Amino acid sequence: MRRLTVQPRPDWETKAKAYGFHFTHMYGQIYWDESACFAFTLDEIERDLEEPTNELHAMCLALADDASRDGRLLDLLGVPEAFQDYVAETWRRRDPTIFGRFDLAYTGRGPAKLLEYNADTPTGLYEAAFFQWQWMQDARDLGIVPPGCDQFNSIQEKLIAAYDRLPKRSILHFSGYGSDVEDAGTLSYMMDCASQAGHAVAFVDIREIGCDALGRFTDRHDRVIDVLSNLYPWEWFFEDEYGPLIPRSGIRMIEPAWKAMLSTKAILPLLWERHPGHPNLLEAYFEEDPCSRGLRDYARKPLFSREGANITLHRDGRDVETVDGPYGDGRWVRQAATDLFRSANGYAVVGSWVVGDEACGIGIREDSCPVTMNLSRFVPHIIAG
Repeated sequence: MRRLTVQPRPDWETKAKAYGFHFTHMYGQIYWDESACFAFTLDEIERDLEEPTNELHAMCLALADDASRDGRLLDLLGVPEAFQDYVAETWRRRDPTIFGRFDLAYTGRGPAKLLEYNADTPTGLYEAAFFQWQWMQDARDLGIVPPGCDQFNSIQEKLIAAYDRLPKRSILHFSGYGSDVEDAGTLSYMMDCASQAGHAVAFVDIREIGCDALGRFTDRHDRVIDVLSNLYPWEWFFEDEYGPLIPRSGIRMIEPAWKAMLSTKAILPLLWERHPGHPNLLEAYFEEDPCSRGLRDYARKPLFSREGANITLHRDGRDVETVDGPYGDGRWVRQAATDLFRSANGYAVVGSWVVGDEACGIGIREDSCPVTMNLSRFVPHIIAG
């Protein structure tokens, strides 16, 4: 694994606008950064990233299967009691999933380590699946990268195939906050993939979803929403006033409610308990567990947080990084600290994508801080050598 300085394409911003990539800059800073790329060997991709991702995914599914029959585990995973039967039911009937993203610490030396699993509302999809693939093709043609290089990236074709497996009996609705440029861009891309798979698609802002007299959810045109693919996390649905209506509304959700069992940092100590010493796991405990006090260097994480919020990195007896945020209430886990790939430009985290049940590509975010936050940059990658 190497970080290479490369020339940006002279027309990359024009191409981004033409392709609908409207969040190349966020929070006043650059987000898409093609002044560099990460280069991997094929062995690093297949042995150190692809195979471990598939194994981690299987371990998570096994945990979900056990939790669906165990109220204690559901409690530990943060699923409210009022929704536990519904979550378990969606698992038993295997409501379909489209995607998830494992965030991995990887330096090119030693095995990749699981930092967390974004099982429910992962972003970074468009830039990983589409725009970095377009970058590589252009970069090869322009001589920016070696002509024989490749990329670990079949995300888009797997997405289209996954949407194609869904029934096409009605409109496939997509929802999120339309005013959020990143979410809107991700949802637009998801809709395009579903449309390529033959679905009739429609967007409805999450704030405009209504409910009819029969308890069915509807869009702003009063059309019943049979299937809703959304970027709105399940822990928020659980707390919303209309959340209790979901189980009896007849709606099918993508990602399904069983993903709530996995899109929580509570999986970190539970996976470690089940697979102690696994090469792709970091030692982790719930904070109330006395074993957590045995960790000298650790990351303290709330069960639910986004963009690195409320995470504290503790090393050598002191807090070295503390990120503020709105997720300070509730339970916490402590996960052993590990090294990230580091260069003069910051720290890199590998996002390894699973579509359906198959690892199929990566996206890399780089941040000046060892806790990846909302000011991280997306840097493309190649396979070379």
